[in-house]
Amino acid sequence: MNKKDKSKSGKPKPSVHDDLKHMDIRVNEMGEIIKDYNVDDINAFLDKNVKDKKLNNDPEENE
Repeated sequence: MNKKDKSKSGKPKPSVHDDLKHMDIRVNEMGEIIKDYNVDDINAFLDKNVKDKKLNNDPEENE
């Protein structure tokens, strides 16, 4: 019995940010995570698009 490839199961791909569309993350048969992007690219994206809560100088949180 052949196993179906889950990536070609006919399910629509999830919507992602335009800057992340070129990145591909997969898990192979052995459970290893396969990625085709540089970690520095992800960090640059996160720095640009995600607000760091630790750097927020909100006086209400410091009390």
